Amino acid sequence: QVQLVESGGDMVQPGGSLRLSCVASGDIFNVNATAWYRQAPGAQRDLVAVTSFDGSKFYADSVKGRFTISEDNAKYTVYLQMNNLKPDDTADYYCNAQISSFSKPKLTDYWGQGTRVTVSS
Repeated sequence: QVQLVESGGDMVQPGGSLRLSCVASGDIFNVNATAWYRQAPGAQRDLVAVTSFDGSKFYADSVKGRFTISEDNAKYTVYLQMNNLKPDDTADYYCNAQISSFSKPKLTDYWGQGTRVTVSS
């Protein structure tokens, strides 16, 4: 079994910053890619940022220049540094990882439970 646990969500004022964390634990052999998604109330879940095993990173246009995804591979942790937050960034943020396990070698998608970010004055 693999678990992803997010933390760091909070309420901040516009222009503020937050850092989200996602820790993977359990039966992990390899992490292929890790991503952050977000889902605003009544909206679909959208991709925010991705980091791959080769170091490549992708960002949604709406967060480019404001958000940074990074990882600590030794700790199986991925971060999302969010700067200059806007009310439109308000959403539940979810961590997603493609992981192969010793007991389940095929790459499998795992999701965390989400952490809420609210940007409001």
